[in-house]
Amino acid sequence: MSHIGQDSASLPLTHQKRLGILCILLGVLGLTLMDAMVKWVSGTFPLHEVTFVRSIVAIAITLAIVPFEGSYSILRTRRPGLHFARGLLLVIANFCFFTAVASMQLAEATAIFFLAPLFITALSVPFLGERVGLRRWLAVMVGLLGMVLMLRPGQGVLDWVALLPVGAALAYAMMQIITRRLGATDRASSMAFYVQIFFVLISAAIGLAVGDGRFAGTGHPSLEFLFRAWVMPSGWDAVLLLGIGILIGFGAYLLSQAYRVAQPAVVAPFEYAALPLSLFWGFMIFGHWPDATAMAGMSLIVGGGLYVFYRETMQGRQIAVRRLLSRNR
Repeated sequence: MSHIGQDSASLPLTHQKRLGILCILLGVLGLTLMDAMVKWVSGTFPLHEVTFVRSIVAIAITLAIVPFEGSYSILRTRRPGLHFARGLLLVIANFCFFTAVASMQLAEATAIFFLAPLFITALSVPFLGERVGLRRWLAVMVGLLGMVLMLRPGQGVLDWVALLPVGAALAYAMMQIITRRLGATDRASSMAFYVQIFFVLISAAIGLAVGDGRFAGTGHPSLEFLFRAWVMPSGWDAVLLLGIGILIGFGAYLLSQAYRVAQPAVVAPFEYAALPLSLFWGFMIFGHWPDATAMAGMSLIVGGGLYVFYRETMQGRQIAVRRLLSRNR
């Protein structure tokens, strides 16, 4: 843990890569387990209560980690507007994803959410001014084809809930565009702290608005998860909610640190470990296993995303070589 707080420039390159990969794998492991636990409690507690408790615990963990990165002064920011926009988008992404998970298989929702890297590629053109070649656009189209396979329009099984992970992926992609700008000036713990503060405020506001259960009773698992009345946890339920908070606190921090200590091209593909882990948790805990059509759609989404990472890595190397040659002229 002591290495995580160090500046990435002080670590050997090979150590940077290993530490980044370790951080992202541990972070993904924790976050996929948290997803499964949220799905487990979705039949008992409302989403706003789970989010509120989770974020309170995550804030405590973040404040405990901050001294290892320096001091509490790193929580100061000169860009509150970007933190606000980032927090709002991440709240939207989380609420869309977990509302879907209450009704969908965990692995299917996770696979559709992995449209996010493809959306990031598309959004980088208008928002960051980046150039995207034909091959990467084809990869985006392959991923979208995988999404269509999983949504199965025209077969009479398309539920509005299946569109929620698409919305979550789009919101998450927009959030990552903002993170690219914010990450140049703010630490991982600073970004995690403000996001969790935003989660607390939003979930508290939703709880005050609908926490009495006045809109509950629809019978739909996702709508019930949104509008169920606040329930006072006790015993094992309290342990589960505490565990969810611990997992999001450390998981989100580890993912942020992975991108801080290693290059995104090195660590980003390892985020796809979330899909086999979601398959594992879904089968072991809920007895779910996607059918052949869903598996085909997952393969196309993952394949498109991994190819985008590959092309971005190759393009980055070519740019670096051209810059080196131009300096030596």
